[in-house]
Amino acid sequence: MESLAPNNPAAFNSDQKEYLLGFFAGAMQRAVRPFAGYTAAGLLTDDPALGSVNCAEPAEETVHGTPASDLSREELWKYEQNPLDIWDKIIAHADEDRAPEAEDVFRFKYHGLFYVAPAQDSFMLRLRVPGGIIKAHQMRGLADIAEQWGAGRADITTRANLQIRAFQPKNIVRVLTGVQALGLTSRGSGADNIRNITASPLSGIDPNELIDVNPFALALHHYILNSRDLYELPRKFNVAFDGGGTISVVADTNDIGFCAVRIGEGRIVPAGVYFRVLLCGITGHKQFASDCGLLLRPEQLIAVAAAMIRVFIEHGDRTDRKKARFKYLVDKWGVDRFLSETEKRLAFPLLRVSAEECEPLSQVNRAAHIGVHPQIQEGLHYLGVSVPVGRLPVNQMRALADIAEEFGNGELRLTVWQNLIIPNISSERVDAAVGCLHAAGLDCAAGAVLRGTVACTGNRGCRYAATDTKTHAIELANLLDARWKIDQPINLHVTGCPHSCAQHYVGDIGLLGAKVKGEEGYQVVIGGGCDQDQGLARELIPSVAYSELPPMLEGLFAAFEELRNPSESFVDFSRRHTIPELQSFLTLKESVSQ
Repeated sequence: MESLAPNNPAAFNSDQKEYLLGFFAGAMQRAVRPFAGYTAAGLLTDDPALGSVNCAEPAEETVHGTPASDLSREELWKYEQNPLDIWDKIIAHADEDRAPEAEDVFRFKYHGLFYVAPAQDSFMLRLRVPGGIIKAHQMRGLADIAEQWGAGRADITTRANLQIRAFQPKNIVRVLTGVQALGLTSRGSGADNIRNITASPLSGIDPNELIDVNPFALALHHYILNSRDLYELPRKFNVAFDGGGTISVVADTNDIGFCAVRIGEGRIVPAGVYFRVLLCGITGHKQFASDCGLLLRPEQLIAVAAAMIRVFIEHGDRTDRKKARFKYLVDKWGVDRFLSETEKRLAFPLLRVSAEECEPLSQVNRAAHIGVHPQIQEGLHYLGVSVPVGRLPVNQMRALADIAEEFGNGELRLTVWQNLIIPNISSERVDAAVGCLHAAGLDCAAGAVLRGTVACTGNRGCRYAATDTKTHAIELANLLDARWKIDQPINLHVTGCPHSCAQHYVGDIGLLGAKVKGEEGYQVVIGGGCDQDQGLARELIPSVAYSELPPMLEGLFAAFEELRNPSESFVDFSRRHTIPELQSFLTLKESVSQ
């Protein structure tokens, strides 16, 4: 091509003018792309090759490449009105004390507001609590909100988060602004968004951890809040940071799990702490996240997370909600192509290193989230407080806040096991703190089953659930703990519908709610686990009415106590036997116990 002669516009021929029009159109297009020009301390990049130059007017508007006419219902709702831009509508609904229509039920979730009719004619608010860490004054303020406008309690979720229920439409603005005044947010906690960022609950205080991962959870949380384009996902997305310590954050059930590892001397990279990257955990679809071959330095984590999420935003399916989760994009492309697309958005190359180069991980302690345990800081302990299925009445919320302030440093930590931890209590004050817990109706002790029991909201607060999961979970756990003194933790996961919010496939025993001959009942699965016990549970009982389930489980546990090998865990016992053998134990209660 001839010289463009920029100082003499009259000298441009038609080909040159067309080139310049295309060039500037492309430049303008890149200038308004969500992450154009933002390098995140030099770690993120906007590769010009990712932008396309097309001077022709498109025949139809598209959403990340998908024609508007092909969008799913929820994608159309987002296309017609951005859910982040509906504050005036929220105010109007509050002024009129009016429930939203279907499309706004969906949009309101972007602000953490869930209209849960017909289960309840009211709203639930879901917060964002990055890393599960909350301050005493925030817990106390949430108790005031729950008492004044809600149901008088909060619920700890399986993402180390909090939900508050039973707000009437007229109060939703008061609730949202009250939460914001506490320094908290609910923005993006529902619908097609990145859910609460989880981290190992003992980060920074764990004697066995490789690295404190709380700073990474907090950094990604704030990066999301300040990056509008990260609210454009095709479906929900989960991210977890695991510091390689005592308590699990079940990173292998997340869309992305960043897991700390150590590299010893004499390997192909310098010795130190790095992170492996797990992709595509979605246990409701019977899949754990798997190692994708990357080794990251700690300072690369947020940039890689943002780049991966943006690849999903740009290329995820927006036509079929059943195929819109992250896993289906990676299934379609393969891991290599996905990593290649991710790398284009980074200012550094991705390092591919075999997991065999890393030192073996330490074993997770499935009992360490309950009880009194020493911290890495000499003379300090943490209290793992039992909160059965996560239910916290406001009086207990306030009591926990008082205990955290009086005996600790004013900090509380929520866990994915629906309990909480009070850290930084001096050794000489542990007994007094435990006494205050008892006075509030709480404890640092629980039976082997109850301490590992989690349950979703259930049909008292969720329109999808078929059963009263929380009530049934507590009844079953208390029954089994009262009948047998089991010396190893057993996880009971009770979920009300196939969405599997309580991840029934990874429980030692998992229950999936269903209607059985007009009654509340369950499918029963057995032998699931995470981390070193990773495995999907197998179906034990296709369907059973809840009223018939307790004696069946008593028979199973009687056989376990009678027939287990010395020190054998329940999960190992269940995996050692065939399903027909396990089914035969369901009817052996009387004969085995005689």
